[in-house]
Amino acid sequence: MNKRLFALLSVLVLASMMLAACGAKATETPAKEASEGAATATEAPVAAATEAPVAAFECTDAIGCVDIAPGEPVHIAYWGVLSGPDSSLGEDSKRGVEIAIDDMGGKFQGHDILLTTEDAGCTPEGGATAATKLATDTSIVGLIGSSCSDETVGGIATITNAGLTTISPSNTRPVLTKPDRGPDYAGYLRTAHSDAFQGKAVAEFAYNYLKVTKAATLHDGSTYAQALQQVFADEFVKLGGTIVAQEAVAKDATDMKPVLTTIAAAKPEFLYYPVFVSVGGYVTAQIRDVAGLENVKIAGSDGIFTADLLKGGGANTKGMYLSSPDFSAFTGDYAGFIAKHTAKYGGSTLSTFHAHAYDAANILFAALAKVVVADADGTLHVGRQALRDAIYATKDFKGITGTLTCSPSGDCGAPVIAVYEIMNSDPASWNPSDATNPNPKKIFP
Repeated sequence: MNKRLFALLSVLVLASMMLAACGAKATETPAKEASEGAATATEAPVAAATEAPVAAFECTDAIGCVDIAPGEPVHIAYWGVLSGPDSSLGEDSKRGVEIAIDDMGGKFQGHDILLTTEDAGCTPEGGATAATKLATDTSIVGLIGSSCSDETVGGIATITNAGLTTISPSNTRPVLTKPDRGPDYAGYLRTAHSDAFQGKAVAEFAYNYLKVTKAATLHDGSTYAQALQQVFADEFVKLGGTIVAQEAVAKDATDMKPVLTTIAAAKPEFLYYPVFVSVGGYVTAQIRDVAGLENVKIAGSDGIFTADLLKGGGANTKGMYLSSPDFSAFTGDYAGFIAKHTAKYGGSTLSTFHAHAYDAANILFAALAKVVVADADGTLHVGRQALRDAIYATKDFKGITGTLTCSPSGDCGAPVIAVYEIMNSDPASWNPSDATNPNPKKIFP
């Protein structure tokens, strides 16, 4: 091959190589993008098959949801009487809720449990005010309360319509859980007994145990007292007794002698006044000063089952009878609860419904655990209707007051009633849980 031909061929080969290089450079970016696109297209189905993307939570609950972000607390609230002469009733139940939270370690699924309170004053007006405040707080998951039936009457419509559900440890008025109570009560349940049982028990105690045949009643105008004294009166008559007087005083009255004088004229053997602490104290302190009532047997109920009655009623409280839930009939670890109470508060329980409040709080937590939806980052979502339904569905719950099942109209409590006798009028002696020297002491049944 001659030099001229060789040179020409070399030039052609070089040109060809340069063209090939230019072609590759022109298609590099698109080829890379196509390659990446192909990888995405082929890898996406694999990712979907092995790591399905988690859909964001969507609330479909009929009455809305509570969302609790990481680091935020699970917020529950207690509403009831926390000031004034009846505050021992509300404080006693609040302590039961606090001990239930302690037993949870203060946490629910990694979130702190926040307990806030609203004082409802043991009046319909107080209940309405407290309910309005609670209804505006959208962080609240559920409620324990109220203390007094009057508070519930004043506030339950607002509570229910806000999508909240409350469990009362101490409301005992019978109509609150009647099947025909109406839609305003859809958000209401209780672990307390109904006074349909309590009034009957007191009537049986008076007629069958004390052997009295003539009784009188006195109430303080509260829905609780009016209803309970009427149940007692009806049951006492059914047993064969006679109701010789049914009287009333204002809840803020202090001079009881006029009404007691009227009652004395009817000559009862037994006077039943299921009132609250203020009226109960004044009646008890003054009754022995009224001619004809020096020896009448006297009794109250759980509204005055507190050392505060001894402070107001003084020496006349000794020998008085009080009806209450039967602590000795509790089937759970009530002794363990009392030990925790003593360690935490350093003294006796204040009133009657601490154990019922403990059970109410634990029913709430158990229902919450059934319905809560947790995101991977710890966010919790709670459907309000789902929670309400889960509480109503409570069945065979092992509480310290008994094995509890909630009825369709909100009755969850075990209605076991006893009558206690006050053995010592010194308020410092109050300790119904003392196994060796209780005051008051169970005497019936």
